[in-house]
Amino acid sequence: MNTPVAKPSFWKRLSIPLRIGLGAAGLAILLALIGIARGNVPLNPLSILLALLISGGAWGLVAWAIATAAVDVENDA
Repeated sequence: MNTPVAKPSFWKRLSIPLRIGLGAAGLAILLALIGIARGNVPLNPLSILLALLISGGAWGLVAWAIATAAVDVENDA
């Protein structure tokens, strides 16, 4: 009896540095949303969009870069 082999999920197919970057970006967006709810950002759409993009983008990019460097160092060792 042949059992079908399930394809790995989208999340499992991503590289480890990319998963770390996306996780950090998600956390940053969550923290930005908390800041917006507390009134630290003016309530106009452009300010909210920029707060989410800058925080998520910066944290995601930095976390991805650090994780990529760590993986490269481990592969060289």
